[in-house]
Amino acid sequence: MHMDWDPYANEAYFHATQEDRCAARNKVNIPASLRASGSKSFHTVVHDLSLGGFSATALNRMHVGTTCWLTLPGLESQQAEVVWWLRGQVGCAFAHLLSPIVYDNIILRYRGDGVYRPVV
Repeated sequence: MHMDWDPYANEAYFHATQEDRCAARNKVNIPASLRASGSKSFHTVVHDLSLGGFSATALNRMHVGTTCWLTLPGLESQQAEVVWWLRGQVGCAFAHLLSPIVYDNIILRYRGDGVYRPVV
């Protein structure tokens, strides 16, 4: 039986992982779509984003290790793998790091409030 990892089960480990990220995370509020392998896509909201991954709303359980695709507005789908799921939130690691230019553009456009700002 495959068990989902609970990031809050071992508080010391959880805090250590938050400090040892491959890239800084930024709080965002981006409407997007997420599709698990073999499933239909669903609307979600990305709550934080880094070059290496994201967390988003996922009311239905997503199992650790599941391949999924995140589609952000104006971008191609990005392949990722579920790292954790807890109480309607999912954390995923991208299969390939986002380009820093693409990442900076996203952060400039979505500053945590879900409002799209065109970059001029």
